[in-house]
Amino acid sequence: MSAMRISFSPHLETLLSFSYNEELSLRFHNSSMSQPTASTSTNPSKRSASPYSSSSTTTAGAGTAAAPIFPAMKKAKSQAVACSLDGNKNGQQQIAPHVHFAEPPAHSPMIEDDPNDVALETSSPSNAFGRGLAASAGGVTANLSRKKATPPQPTKKLVIKLVKAKPTLPNNFEENTWATLKSAISAIFLKQPDPCDLEKLYQAVNDLCLHKMGGSLYQRIENECEAYISAALLSLVGQSEDLVVFLALVEKCWQDFCDQMLMIRGIALYLDRTYVKQTPNVRSLWDMGLQLFRKHLSLASEVEHKTVFGLLKMIESERLGEAVDRTLLNHLLKMFTALGIYPESFEKPFLEGTSEFYAAEGVKYMQHADVPDYLKHVEVRLQEEHERCLIYLDASTRKPLVATAEKQLLERHISAILDKGFMMLMDGKRIEDLQRMYMLFSRVNALESLRQSLSQYIRRTGQSIVMDEEKDKDMVSSLLEFKANLDRIWEESFYKNEAFSNTIKDSFEHLINIRQNRPAELIAKFVDEKLRAGNKGTSEEELEGTLDKVLVLFRFIQGKDVFEAFYKKDLAKRLLLGKSASIDAEKSMITKLKTECGSQFTNKLEGMFKDIELSKEINESFKQSSQARMKLPSGIELSVHVLTTGYWPTYPPMDVRLPLELNVYQDIFKEFYLSKYSGRRLMWQNSLGHCVLKAEFPKGKKELAVSLFQTVALMLFNDAQKLSFQDIKESTGIEDKELRRTLQSLACGKFRVLQKIPKGRDVEDDDSFVFNDQFTAPLYRIKVNAIQMKETVEENTSTTERVFQDRQYQVDAAIVRIMKTRKVLSHTLLITELFQQIKILSLTAIAGSSSVVGGLSSSLCFRCPFLESSRYDSRVDGGSKWAVLLTNLPPSKHLTGVAEKLLFYHSQIHFPVKNISAMSSSFRWGLRSNMPRNPSSSWAYSYVDSI
Repeated sequence: MSAMRISFSPHLETLLSFSYNEELSLRFHNSSMSQPTASTSTNPSKRSASPYSSSSTTTAGAGTAAAPIFPAMKKAKSQAVACSLDGNKNGQQQIAPHVHFAEPPAHSPMIEDDPNDVALETSSPSNAFGRGLAASAGGVTANLSRKKATPPQPTKKLVIKLVKAKPTLPNNFEENTWATLKSAISAIFLKQPDPCDLEKLYQAVNDLCLHKMGGSLYQRIENECEAYISAALLSLVGQSEDLVVFLALVEKCWQDFCDQMLMIRGIALYLDRTYVKQTPNVRSLWDMGLQLFRKHLSLASEVEHKTVFGLLKMIESERLGEAVDRTLLNHLLKMFTALGIYPESFEKPFLEGTSEFYAAEGVKYMQHADVPDYLKHVEVRLQEEHERCLIYLDASTRKPLVATAEKQLLERHISAILDKGFMMLMDGKRIEDLQRMYMLFSRVNALESLRQSLSQYIRRTGQSIVMDEEKDKDMVSSLLEFKANLDRIWEESFYKNEAFSNTIKDSFEHLINIRQNRPAELIAKFVDEKLRAGNKGTSEEELEGTLDKVLVLFRFIQGKDVFEAFYKKDLAKRLLLGKSASIDAEKSMITKLKTECGSQFTNKLEGMFKDIELSKEINESFKQSSQARMKLPSGIELSVHVLTTGYWPTYPPMDVRLPLELNVYQDIFKEFYLSKYSGRRLMWQNSLGHCVLKAEFPKGKKELAVSLFQTVALMLFNDAQKLSFQDIKESTGIEDKELRRTLQSLACGKFRVLQKIPKGRDVEDDDSFVFNDQFTAPLYRIKVNAIQMKETVEENTSTTERVFQDRQYQVDAAIVRIMKTRKVLSHTLLITELFQQIKILSLTAIAGSSSVVGGLSSSLCFRCPFLESSRYDSRVDGGSKWAVLLTNLPPSKHLTGVAEKLLFYHSQIHFPVKNISAMSSSFRWGLRSNMPRNPSSSWAYSYVDSI
């Protein structure tokens, strides 16, 4: 074992050398050192005192303290020192907390600083000592002391592996190392085995990088890769004419390249992690390989173009239904993406080819396929393109690809699709196909075109329903069915789109008002039919649902006043003749109308129900009265409905000579009523009366439910067996037309109580009638009043005329209100404000407002002279007296305070009606031209002095 030599230099830099076979230099940047001490402690877990403390003690033998040998040292600057110490007696290697030195001989010479000493910072195996010391530098301290006695504990063995002198690289180190690496790279590209293992190749790259040769190595690897990549791509030039085979060769070339570059990168990973990262603008080995492949692929333009062409042909073949290798497509398109040439080299021509393909296909299919099949085809095509993007196309292609297909297959053919098949789909209620059309059109923002086509379809179809006079009887039912189909299509096919809902409403409102007033009348009659007794097979829930649907149609009609007039007339018949199926259903309908139009609309209808309830109370009181008990003829029962004139429809008076028994009954009731309600006037409505007669026929007794006119005619045959038409007319006093209809119902209807001579459907003046002794019927009670209750054209015309007259009054009053406020107004502005004020009337009802304004002077008895050609003035010319009819206007739900709506006036003088006859002729000339000759006591007049 060699002797250990230690020397200290107290000046500048102290050199501590341990000589053990070889020398190790430890440098301490201190100008002085303290005396180290040695401790006998062997506990490795206990930290020993610092070897550089100013004072320290050591225990030896009997415990005498050793005198300090060295002066105190300052703590050395931090420096990486490698050290390896022997383990304890168990043989385990660990860091020793104490270092023991023998006393140096006095004759040891000073060891000077060796310039050949090298820093211990490499990772070579010979530097294990340096690594060990560096790892323990922060946690290990040593006590340096001169030791004369050995402690009783077992001594620890210090093993120090010293650093060899810095080797010098051979002159051909870089070339030899590169030759090894080049051979390996060539073997990788040529797919040949290499005798050198990967670990040695990896170490070779490390050695070159550690000796600052990374740049040269990177360039050599790049040159080597470029040569092989260029050769590989050039070898594809002129290869197989079969595109699929050629694409397979390109795909194999690419896969080989990827595998080879990954192996090269694995060998030169240290180069990638050191030189490449530390040097700006230098690509990684993988990116460098991609750049070289992209470069030489573009140089081999034939290969690139043929590859793109082959890809496009394969995709086109797949679109035509042929099976293709999708994996091959996926790999090649990923190659284009990795090389960064996908958008320009492939995607652009691919989208152009897609546009051309679908443009031709769209034209072809539109010519030969019907719309449902075409829409299915488009849906399938769009799904296929979406799947291509998921399977082998780049994700960035999805939006432009689908947009291209949508444009060529849908957007260009929107009008053709709608013109060719929309009506067919709507008529056939093709919910699924319409849903498909809606979804496809929404993809190309064509819902507006679809909505317009829907509007045109509704108006066209609805017009054919409304304008067909021969099918008026089924108009409302057809409209309800049509509306139900539209609602179903809107919910299931158009996904309850609000714009489409508004289109349906607007279109329905248009079509239902094309034929002025008639739809409103027919809707009222439809409701009458549903609410009339005898409507069997309908539950209350179904009836309620039907009324709700009818109310939807009611909302669309503009002439709601026409509906009200006919509804009120039919309601009156149902109430007076006991034809209502359900009073609850009647009141439910009134409630619906009240909710829809307000209380003014249903005020009269509600008044009719009040009259019916009051009439029941009056009849009960009459039966309990003394007049009824003492004066009524026996065998007759009388029930009277007392009606308020303002609530009920007006009926033309019809005179009839009643039998004596009925006349007595009427007089007794009149006496009772007027005694109870003084000041009122009763007027009998004979046309609304109905009776139940007990008739005795040879074949049995029957009860006949007939009208009052039929009753009067039948009772004549109690005293005669045969009567002529003229005899019946003179005896009853019934007007000619009504009498013919009455006798026709008795002799020519289903139940022929009388026999007409000669036989025939029409009643002539020379016809005769006899009592039918052979009459028989299966039922005991028989209704024979169907013809009498059938509504006539004259009744409809009269009702419509009353509505028009009512409208005229409303328009007149509105014009007066406007002119009173504006004083002077042009014709255009007057018409505009007129529309705004009378919103509830239909536009067609007041569309002729020019004539209304022109006729205002005659209808309201004042003149509106023109100040200019197109202006109206509310001032009235002076010089003559004018009378204005105030309260003869019929009550209206839309108009309040009509009497106050006058033009400006100077003074107003009221006078009783009885003085009307004493007025001058000029004054009476101002009254309405159609004013009745005999004024009613309910009228009032105002005198307006000249202004």
